[in-house]
Amino acid sequence: MGAQLRVYKRRIRSVTATKKITKAMEMIAASRVVKAQRKVAASTPYATELTRAVTAVGTGSNTKHPLTTQAETVTRSAVLLLTSDRGLAGAFNSNAIKAAERLTARLEREGQQVDTYIVGRRGVAHYNFRERKISDSWTGFTDEPSYADAKKVAAPLIEAIEKDTADGGVDELHIVFTEFVSMMTQTATDARLLPLSLEEVAAEAAPKGEIRPLYEFEPSAEDVLDALLPRYVESRIYNALLQSAASKHAATRRAMKSATDNAGELINTLSRLANAARQAEITQEISEIVGGASALADATAGSDK
Repeated sequence: MGAQLRVYKRRIRSVTATKKITKAMEMIAASRVVKAQRKVAASTPYATELTRAVTAVGTGSNTKHPLTTQAETVTRSAVLLLTSDRGLAGAFNSNAIKAAERLTARLEREGQQVDTYIVGRRGVAHYNFRERKISDSWTGFTDEPSYADAKKVAAPLIEAIEKDTADGGVDELHIVFTEFVSMMTQTATDARLLPLSLEEVAAEAAPKGEIRPLYEFEPSAEDVLDALLPRYVESRIYNALLQSAASKHAATRRAMKSATDNAGELINTLSRLANAARQAEITQEISEIVGGASALADATAGSDK
């Protein structure tokens, strides 16, 4: 009994230490998700106005720009997958990876060759373990991404879509990230960044009933598109990085809260078992004392006779 009680006490100490760690991680994630939400909100006005500008140039001119013109036959696409550098976030990374795999499978069924670009160590490790080709990858900034990180990620993607497919370029650019809906809901989603669907972008950028102004472009609409569209891609990737970071912190907070609650329940269960073992040990000791006293009394009574 004594050995069993020591085992329970040792396990209680171990689980209590784990509970302290998970509680601390929960509090850290809760503070980080608030900061990430603020960054998402702060990046929205810039992205909205930039979308308006791109839409105005695209719809107000007849310029056939490679970043706004759909290829007649799409033969090659690039998929950018956003994951995290760290784990302990529940199904956050696995959901994003599954969404990317579904998108890749759909594009391949359509006869396209897919080039995969990955942000985050978890996604890179997943693809490397399965020996899948990665065109390029970036790590080390997923918890707190900056606009410079978004520019670094966007540069090879813009270069790829500006190239001809015969030279290793791509016809379309897709992104897979986790959209932050609320503290309890984060959804893995995919979107096509390029070429732009001007009708859809215009509907998103302008409120219903608003009349768009007419513009004259200097030096030319094509030059304006050359300047605006890379910034548009960077802003969209930056916003996706921020949403992914906020989603990861929210998922970590939820996972650590669940781990903390489970640790508390396990401690209660082990405490009950330890108390039962202690009570059984006391009962056994009392029984041994009573039995010994009874045997001693019987021996004394026998000697008196």
